[in-house]
Amino acid sequence: MTGHVTLVGGGPGREDLLTLAAVRALEAADVVLYDRLAPHEGLGRLAPTAELIDVGKRPGHHAIPQHEIEELLVEHALAGRHVVRLKGGDPYVLGRGGEEVLACHRAGIAVEVIPGVTSAVAVPGTAGIPLTHRGISHLFTVVSGHAPLTDDELTHLAGLGGTIVVLMGVNSLPSLTAGLARHGMRVDMPVAIVERGFQPGRRTTIGSLADIVFAAGRAQVTSPAIIVIGEVVRLAHDGDAEASELMRRATAFTAVST
Repeated sequence: MTGHVTLVGGGPGREDLLTLAAVRALEAADVVLYDRLAPHEGLGRLAPTAELIDVGKRPGHHAIPQHEIEELLVEHALAGRHVVRLKGGDPYVLGRGGEEVLACHRAGIAVEVIPGVTSAVAVPGTAGIPLTHRGISHLFTVVSGHAPLTDDELTHLAGLGGTIVVLMGVNSLPSLTAGLARHGMRVDMPVAIVERGFQPGRRTTIGSLADIVFAAGRAQVTSPAIIVIGEVVRLAHDGDAEASELMRRATAFTAVST
């Protein structure tokens, strides 16, 4: 008898932000394939009868390639097991969830998708940054920083307005900021980098398009981190004391450098 796959969005990394549906799926799982950024530390308790398989990717290191993850999903489901694919954030927001669902469908395997809170929205909120705010921004765009953007994409983003949220963008930050400035974005546009959003040691580094690369280097920013570009970043210092101090320092640096 063929099993089935449940694609679960684990939210932004904290166990208590899992949905009730996600918890129930884990309790009933025979196999759990989990990512690095998913809330996995308590899986032995949440999925007590399941085989746990770490398929997490790290920057520059994919121990198990994507096609092999899809093969594992299919293999275990065809063996009659209930397979949970636990991903960070939401499966369909830069999580390759669509590819995994298609792989299962091609093999004739039923898939249920349980959404999760995407880090693109949740992590900026931890630093007091609303992605939309009346009179400031009425739209936001989520971008993958995994690969450099094309000139057409940079032109579009620079002229679109609103808020830009970049996932997996720490390594591409220099090319991203230089490209946006080259294609017309103001160099004094506020930028925030929020590291380890729902993990211990969360930190916010704030600057402008012109100096955020310098600020990130000085602060030794590392992944995982979310980058937010837009006027809403100025609201951060109302909800985050550390962000307020970093904003003051960044402003002082910009004044000296200009």
